[in-house]
Amino acid sequence: MTKLSVNINKIATLRNSRGGNTPDLLKVAIDIQNFGGQGITIHPRPDERHIRYQDAYDLQPVVHTEYNIEGNPIPKFMALVLAIKPTQVTLVPDAEDAITSNAGWDTKKHHGFLKEALSEFARNGIRTSIFTDPVVDIIEGAAEVGADRIELYTEEYASAYAKGNEKAIQPYAQCAQLAVDLGLGVNAGHDLSLDNIKFFKENIPGLLEVSIGHALISESLYLGLENVVNMYLHRLK
Repeated sequence: MTKLSVNINKIATLRNSRGGNTPDLLKVAIDIQNFGGQGITIHPRPDERHIRYQDAYDLQPVVHTEYNIEGNPIPKFMALVLAIKPTQVTLVPDAEDAITSNAGWDTKKHHGFLKEALSEFARNGIRTSIFTDPVVDIIEGAAEVGADRIELYTEEYASAYAKGNEKAIQPYAQCAQLAVDLGLGVNAGHDLSLDNIKFFKENIPGLLEVSIGHALISESLYLGLENVVNMYLHRLK
């Protein structure tokens, strides 16, 4: 079964919009795990517009499943991850002003930078993943820099699938199989939803984990958080 890691950035966004502590980020993380979620993902950004760096520390004792921290390995982010030592760190090439993640790493161009960061995390016993586009050379580069896993950037798939283009899955399936052949684990995320997750899961070899936030939280406004978590779990079986 593919694991479901729930990105709770949007919960922090809602909290921050009014100040105070409603909704309670820690309680939501606890509830998601009690509902069956197999991981919690956060993506702190330098401006802390949703997840705050302090949130990352506060979540540490309450996440008893997998704890995944995403971000660009700038010094502040590196220090945070090395202090917390989560289950997994996912490197994402975000610009500071990016609204959301919009591209994967060029693992060839940034070979030295990525290898140095990954080596430091590996020395501290943290599983590593690199956010990548579904491009063969990029997947090969991820293996060359020493990543444990890749996270396939799935926005293009989600957009095409919504228009009825099921062939958009093909480069993802090809790159996932290549990753497996190279000894890399396969994760995926970005714009995956209740509508497209089952087809994606059925066609991606070796899919270990999906990280879903925006769609899952949005769907929960209508269907309820516990119900939606279990709907994803059912589709991922």
